[in-house]
Amino acid sequence: MRLCIVSETWSPDINGVAHTLSRLSCELNRQGVPVDAIRPRPRVAGNTSRINHELQVTRFALPGYTDVQVGLATPASLRRFWRVYRPDVIYLATQGPLGWAARQAARRLNIPLVAGWHTNFDHYCKDYGVAWLASTARRYLRYFHNGCALTLVPTHQQAATLQRQGIRDVNVLSRGLDGERFSPAHRDAALRKRWGVGEHQPVALYVGRLAAEKNLTLLQESLQAMREVRPDIAQVIVGDGPAREQLQKALPDAHFTGFVGQEALARHYASADLFIFPSLSETWGNVVAEAMASGLAVVAYDHAASAELINSGYNGITVPAGNSAAFQQAAVDLCQYPADCARLGRVARLRALEQSWIGIAEQFLRYLHQALEAHHAPTPACGIRPS
Repeated sequence: MRLCIVSETWSPDINGVAHTLSRLSCELNRQGVPVDAIRPRPRVAGNTSRINHELQVTRFALPGYTDVQVGLATPASLRRFWRVYRPDVIYLATQGPLGWAARQAARRLNIPLVAGWHTNFDHYCKDYGVAWLASTARRYLRYFHNGCALTLVPTHQQAATLQRQGIRDVNVLSRGLDGERFSPAHRDAALRKRWGVGEHQPVALYVGRLAAEKNLTLLQESLQAMREVRPDIAQVIVGDGPAREQLQKALPDAHFTGFVGQEALARHYASADLFIFPSLSETWGNVVAEAMASGLAVVAYDHAASAELINSGYNGITVPAGNSAAFQQAAVDLCQYPADCARLGRVARLRALEQSWIGIAEQFLRYLHQALEAHHAPTPACGIRPS
């Protein structure tokens, strides 16, 4: 098996897609599967570790949101690369311009395609004021994915949604977790001291991009309501983005860290007590699993990773997707009971540890073989079905 991954983002970019692809590549390498990559040229020159060969294409940052980029390439340039380094299967982690060019080139070369669903485009259209584009985006995505052997999504909830929209051959590939990197063992008294909190003082944490699609208005309102009932609660917000300045003005007492590295991030998780995550834009949401593995009680919508991993009241708290009043009330209630936070966090870690990257990579490899076998299976004669 030789795999090529096509993506608009890759490590060291800080986002869920880059993290997932990096971990999958690492585990596939360990299993003897060479991985090539096609991606936009990075801001800092250099090649990606754990990648056999790579093609770096023109990078174009979206106006007004430079953290998000797309890759621009012609199908002909991709065909030239694949004629030299021909993969058995291609994994499309993007449906953008680079994904479309790769789809065209792969079909011309008769190479099987597996597509990943890493972004909820409907939600982004709404958040960025172009809701009228949603139906057009759905038609395009249906056409894009139905030209691939398989589409892989992270949750059963998402699979059912795409199937209702007419996308065929949808399968579930969850996301893994490093339970040693994200662990309560990384709790850092010195870090908590820098936040100005004592040993038993509660800390509410948010981790993620600070952008419109993350439902930051509800985050702000929930944190303000929590402070009203628990004035001593510390609030820490990890991440950056175009909405940071506005959020800082609304939450002057919160600690804003910007982006932090992986080791520092693990300490931030473990040094908090509860995790507040109001976003509905995720297809998975690695931060939920990371918070759970770090022993935090999570308050989230019953959506994406939270729907898969949290049994509400047992290892976290979830509320129906979109019910902002219920979300805020759940956050307010939980912050008043530190014993409940500790109990939920202990059980949350046990559930998160079930998400092994080794197992996820093995399942991914089985899907790749499935696509390859289906691609080479003989086509039955017209009107005759195989028994």
